[in-house]
Amino acid sequence: MAKDRGNSEEYVRPIRRILIGGLVLFLLAVFLFWRIDSPRAERLRAQIVDRIVPTFDFVLVPVTKLADMVENFQSYTRIYDQNQELRRELQQMKAWKEAALQLEQQNAKLLDLNNVRLDPKLTYVTGVVLADSGSPFRQSVLLNIGARDGIVDGWAATDGLGLVGRISGVGQRTSRVILLTDSNSRIPVTIQPSGQRAILSGDNTGLPPIEFIESPELVRPGDRVVSSGDGGVFPADILVGQVAQGTDRRLRVRLSADYERLDFLRVLRSLRAETLTDPGGLVLPGGAASVQDEGGADG
Repeated sequence: MAKDRGNSEEYVRPIRRILIGGLVLFLLAVFLFWRIDSPRAERLRAQIVDRIVPTFDFVLVPVTKLADMVENFQSYTRIYDQNQELRRELQQMKAWKEAALQLEQQNAKLLDLNNVRLDPKLTYVTGVVLADSGSPFRQSVLLNIGARDGIVDGWAATDGLGLVGRISGVGQRTSRVILLTDSNSRIPVTIQPSGQRAILSGDNTGLPPIEFIESPELVRPGDRVVSSGDGGVFPADILVGQVAQGTDRRLRVRLSADYERLDFLRVLRSLRAETLTDPGGLVLPGGAASVQDEGGADG
């Protein structure tokens, strides 16, 4: 077996060399023939190309298909990159849209505040709501204005629609507003058009009840509820809401303020009534003198 393998290798090597040499000579001859600058050689080359090239179309099909696949893959890659870029731009546009909606809502809130009609004697300070208490047992919000802005404990706070609550706790730069819905809130109100006086008591619900009504039979659902100004804590005639009847058959108030979107609040400066400790202070000095003169004349 080893002898047969050696004989086969002795025949294969010379044949391989002859074939390789012949192929090299053929390629060299084709190269030299293609380099001959002669009209007869040019016509012969044209005839060869016309006969051979059309028969090689089937050979070029895989090459063409492969080139198309490469081009399609490059196109797909470009489309994928463009899609990713569009996705990023869409995310940015969504963020800009959200910011624009928030600015639009804030602008609407500020416009509502500007449209509120108040007594010309009342001045106010507008603050931004920083946070809320987040507790079902204490309903309040925190403002970014405080003692440095002249805020005083007990002042009324309103939004663009109605009364929201009162200041309950003042810091140097912040203050807390206890809402009308808080269980610790009690404010005197007037029910229009009957003019009934009552107390609005918070109970941690969106419809606080009305208590201590003078004549409940004169009150109807839909009546307007405003602050009465009793006690000198709140200014009078600030809109609170409308009377509504609850599921428990109690008279309640549907508040006008939008408690779901408290972004800006206006704190009303309330000037407390002057406290008189001396009854004689009611009489002017000039009036006192005239009274004495009249007394002397009578005497």
